[in-house]
Amino acid sequence: MEKWLVVLGIWAMCATCAVLFIRGATGGSGKREASEGRARATSGASSSEAQAALND
Repeated sequence: MEKWLVVLGIWAMCATCAVLFIRGATGGSGKREASEGRARATSGASSSEAQAALND
């Protein structure tokens, strides 16, 4: 019984790490959309400066 608990614990840890890794790898797209929304909310001059900085 103890052996099965160890195996189950290792599998649970691997599954948790895989979920966290996948969530971290796909989390960048949401952050990019949020930063674009903030750039649009700023004035036209600073928005164009921010866009020029991003292009550099």
